[in-house]
Amino acid sequence: MNTPDKTKQRKLLAVFAHPDDETFICGGTLAKYGSAGVEMTLVSATRGEMGRRMGNPPYLNRETMPAAREQELRQACEILGISRLQFFDIRDKTVEFHDAAELEARIGAIIDELQPDVVLTFHETLGGHPDHCAIGKATKAAYMRSGLEGGLYYISFGSTMAKPERSGYTRQDIVKIDVSKHKRTKLDAFRAHRCQTEIDEWVWLPDHEAMSYFGDYEYFIVGDGRAPRRSPVDLF
Repeated sequence: MNTPDKTKQRKLLAVFAHPDDETFICGGTLAKYGSAGVEMTLVSATRGEMGRRMGNPPYLNRETMPAAREQELRQACEILGISRLQFFDIRDKTVEFHDAAELEARIGAIIDELQPDVVLTFHETLGGHPDHCAIGKATKAAYMRSGLEGGLYYISFGSTMAKPERSGYTRQDIVKIDVSKHKRTKLDAFRAHRCQTEIDEWVWLPDHEAMSYFGDYEYFIVGDGRAPRRSPVDLF
């Protein structure tokens, strides 16, 4: 069994489908670990160019969207403490049609290079979007082939996993991360994704009001049952 050396720099790899997935779904957790000095790498399969939101009022189009969303994501990464960003440049809304073996191999190469302690991705059936599910399925396959154990987690939406039984899980399958002290950083990252959030009035309320829309916890599903759960309140 190949496991990361805990005496070395802690590393987290997040593999998502679109710019803003990292912020909108688990921005508090990334902010928390970023502030603790965890070395974080983000993979975005697409540049989100097919998103329906183009600013408010609209100021982007399909040609200008990729560059704008890349710049917004880079700003969000800086805010959250993500030191490395890699795009796969798959066309938005086509990840499910991409060659699965090639996608798995690309993710596997990054895992082999980084040897991360933690890998975050989408659940392959609970991802809520075909691109999400496809990137989650490929990441799981790559992780299972990597030789690492115990560090794969699936992100979840809002507080859905506060009651995991509704989705066929138990509380032993869930890690609950307290992000209450990192709402301001999460809000700043939300605002970095300007073209996607300008239409959401609550994001631009005074800070204390906007932060009240965030929950105190973010929830993750244990994705690798081959090793005992590390902690119910920590991914590492």
